[in-house]
Amino acid sequence: MAEDLTHLDDQGRARMVDVSGKPPVRRTAVAAADFVAAADTLDRLMAGQLPKGEALAVARVAGIAAAKRTDELIPLCHPLPLDHVGIDFERVADDRLRVTATVTTTARTGVEMEALAAATVAGLNLYDMAKAVDKRLRLEAVQLISKTKGA
Repeated sequence: MAEDLTHLDDQGRARMVDVSGKPPVRRTAVAAADFVAAADTLDRLMAGQLPKGEALAVARVAGIAAAKRTDELIPLCHPLPLDHVGIDFERVADDRLRVTATVTTTARTGVEMEALAAATVAGLNLYDMAKAVDKRLRLEAVQLISKTKGA
């Protein structure tokens, strides 16, 4: 079974996958997370009127920082040179704000974990900045939307 699992060696111990034989290729991953809050909380957040300040700007910077530090958060991830990290926010319902992270690199391995980390940490920052005005906040539906290689 260990031969089927790339993060295990022959003895079943966790290891970082050796990607040294793979050529660097342009790779992009998109991930999303839904920040759920009361409609009036999202109104205030979108208007920049939360007690802690401009939540979207802070969440955007936090998401970018998370993507850049994913290898420190997820032990078996490779450190990657990121070419681009984009964090976008879209209100998709009265009580739901979608956080989307797009991450691009030219490397030997993909950036799915970086995109997932970016979307999640951006959502967690929204939670932190809105928790004083809304006790029923949630972060939901964290997911990888797409990944491309060589495009």
